Amino acid sequence: MDTLLTADLAANAPRYRRKSSTFIDGIHDVPDDGDRAPAQLYSTMSGRLFHSGRIAIVMVGLPARGKTHIAVSLARYLGWLGVKTRIFHLGDYRRATVGQGGHVPEDYFYPNASPASVVLRQKILKKCREDIYGWLNHENGQVAIYDAVNPTASGRRSLAKEFAKHDVQTLFLESYVDDENLLRENARNVKIGSPDFANMDPDEAAKLYLKRTETKIPVFETMDEKEHNYIKMINAGQTFFYNNVSFNYLSHRIVFYLTNTHIKSRATFFVRPGTATEEESYKADAPLSEEGLKYAKVMTETVIKHREQERASRVVDGRADVPLRPLSIWCSTRMRTQQTADNFKELGYKVRQRSQMAQINPGVCERLSERAIRRLYPEEVEKHELDPYHHRYPRAESYHDLAVRLEPIILELEREQNDLLIIAHESVLRVLYAYLMHCSTMDIPNLKFPRNEIIEVIPGAYQNEAKRIHIPGLDPRTVPGSPEDIRIPVPDSGHETPAPLPGGGLSSPAAPPIVVDKPPEKVVNTAAEAVRDRITDED
Repeated sequence: MDTLLTADLAANAPRYRRKSSTFIDGIHDVPDDGDRAPAQLYSTMSGRLFHSGRIAIVMVGLPARGKTHIAVSLARYLGWLGVKTRIFHLGDYRRATVGQGGHVPEDYFYPNASPASVVLRQKILKKCREDIYGWLNHENGQVAIYDAVNPTASGRRSLAKEFAKHDVQTLFLESYVDDENLLRENARNVKIGSPDFANMDPDEAAKLYLKRTETKIPVFETMDEKEHNYIKMINAGQTFFYNNVSFNYLSHRIVFYLTNTHIKSRATFFVRPGTATEEESYKADAPLSEEGLKYAKVMTETVIKHREQERASRVVDGRADVPLRPLSIWCSTRMRTQQTADNFKELGYKVRQRSQMAQINPGVCERLSERAIRRLYPEEVEKHELDPYHHRYPRAESYHDLAVRLEPIILELEREQNDLLIIAHESVLRVLYAYLMHCSTMDIPNLKFPRNEIIEVIPGAYQNEAKRIHIPGLDPRTVPGSPEDIRIPVPDSGHETPAPLPGGGLSSPAAPPIVVDKPPEKVVNTAAEAVRDRITDED
């Protein structure tokens, strides 16, 4: 029996991922076959879209260059569009092979490695590629992302020939970094969590890690094979070069996405606007109520205080005291969101209004009670309860309509290099959060964003992390979901809108007690612990 078919492989290999909660990035989960992606416009019998066949995206680049970060981000975007995409991290297969606590030989990456190292390397590569072909051929996969160093031109040529034999188009994607500051930042942020670097100065640890990489992988040839389809991102997207990438529509979508993304660290905050004087109305562009104005002030203070505390905690942990990144504010064109952002504008922050971020249109259900909706539209209610994501009430929008409308915002979200605060209606926050955390379509209508919490999402190399920040001292009347959230989508009769538990996901079946004077609180995602063994990958 192949020793790779172990419990470790079942837990770690991409084709065996288990479903995570809505508070943990689900990019490595295996979706149910019947699930349609949030922004998927159509489906086919084969499950493949855009008449684009099967594509293998082969990552190229040394460690600490952001390969895994780019692979995960690209998989998230393609999955959002409905393209069946899966990432095959070679490091997962290496860990499954050598076992817990095991290490590869020192000459593992050397061109003239020992026979034992060559046999081990070929065994790991063989199993990973078998899984790639199995997924593409037998599970109707469309895009397989092969995340490994792939350092030599000869190795890449043989890989392209091998994929061509299986009728798979190959697109190489290299992340090339020669900016020393960016290299050290990447190593600091991602790679130096290993016990080898404990109690070391972060900058010194980053230098040591990069020196080790040069020793372990002495030969690396940057992409220059004119016969291949390849994309080269230089210094996190500062310069962009591509060669021969014109084989189908999907390849152009991939290029377009990559020109809008980067690997620099930043945080995204999600928050609701304050309560308005006409909270039940969709059509009326009502201003904030007195409680809403108080909420906007406290929320502003909480965001600013939290960012300063995060900077102070980095210094306490021994990391460099770097200045805070600038904070950009996005809001919709609705008066309540603009007025919620006014405190930031007065403090000199840049505020941008985005018309695409208007809340979901409730159509004929506006101002109707749940009882009235069930009496007037019983057939629509039945359809909605079967599929709350795709169903739309008469003259209303569905969440799918909203996701398609928000695609330009998603691309700008990827392009943003500052920290970002998004002030929007709960329906908009659900969709944007679901994109960053790769939630399923059935999870999206049930995500909850109470007004006494700010949700922070921090991009990670292997998966994103989310945390909640409590807003203290609010009037309890401002906390529950707004009336239109309770009615659209319609819950089962007699149930109230649930709020999240302190330690759970964004949707849970019970409401916690409201503590008005509770100090700011962070609930940190445990996903970092789950991937701690991946941060020192050299694959």
